[in-house]
Amino acid sequence: MKNAYARAGVDVEAGETAVEMMKKHVAKASRPEVIGGLGGFAGLFDASKLAGYSHPVLATSTDGVGTKVAIAQAMGVYDTIGWDLIGMLVDDLVVVGAEPLFVTDYISCGKLIPEKISTIVSGIAQATHAAGAALIGGETAEHPGLMGEDDFDIAGATTGVVEKDAMLGPDRVKVGDKLVAMASSGLHSNGYSLVRAVFDGVSLDKEFDELGGTLGDELLTPTRVYALDVLALIEGVEVHAMSHVTGGGLASNLERVLPKGVGARVERGTWALPAIFELTKSYGKLSREDVEATLNVGVGMVAAVAAKQADQAVELLEGRGIESWICGEIVEGERVELVGDYKIS
Repeated sequence: MKNAYARAGVDVEAGETAVEMMKKHVAKASRPEVIGGLGGFAGLFDASKLAGYSHPVLATSTDGVGTKVAIAQAMGVYDTIGWDLIGMLVDDLVVVGAEPLFVTDYISCGKLIPEKISTIVSGIAQATHAAGAALIGGETAEHPGLMGEDDFDIAGATTGVVEKDAMLGPDRVKVGDKLVAMASSGLHSNGYSLVRAVFDGVSLDKEFDELGGTLGDELLTPTRVYALDVLALIEGVEVHAMSHVTGGGLASNLERVLPKGVGARVERGTWALPAIFELTKSYGKLSREDVEATLNVGVGMVAAVAAKQADQAVELLEGRGIESWICGEIVEGERVELVGDYKIS
């Protein structure tokens, strides 16, 4: 007979099974500094690594995936959503020059199905490893009565470290710096409330020629994790600031890393708007300004680099498999302006 907690809808045994199933995934997302394993009350990380720094500064970030989880839930595909979580976390750290050290995650669900949770964690672990960090702990919570049986949500936090003298930010940005854009893999994990409203009533199985596949597959394309590529860029050329293009679009996120009295000019004509953005615009009868104020329009990360090294920056990133280009420059002013028209693809 089930105990009282199980009769109330919380299956402790299922939780224990999920932990055992996810251990094999988490083991692949480790670093030498990790102490102990999964299942303890706290994740442990040997901080003696920081002794090698002259003036270490810890950086931290917390985030979730937002309503993109509704797409994963509707499609029954759970192995990619973890990449979205890690992309949102670690790439907020690297914009200040910080190396991601470790990640913790939190998964809530209406009914704990071990295989489903393990699959979600597999994506989180793969992406954490791809970012050079360790997945050192987390929590899975069953919320019967608060969430539907098929419902789930994920969130997480990450910590990194940077030498104080090496921190990137507005104080380093200079008029004349070139802006190097790094292509997004698609919508990433922002603006899905708008996108879902635009395609409300459209089957996720619907094929679109311009997408080269189904709407669902495109909407579930995982966020690109730039962490190691950005750290390589910082090591290879003179980078002054970085902007992770998330909620609010390209202009507003770029403004966050500019000093007072300095603006930026971004040339739309340096890239073609990817198909999913054009489709969202036309289907939703949205203005270009609406799209640009919400979505990343094909740019996931922007670096402000010394003008003389902009071409070298593009070459370095392209060599690492990141489509990149010079999209504009830092100018005198107070605003980020997107000018011209996008290329015709």
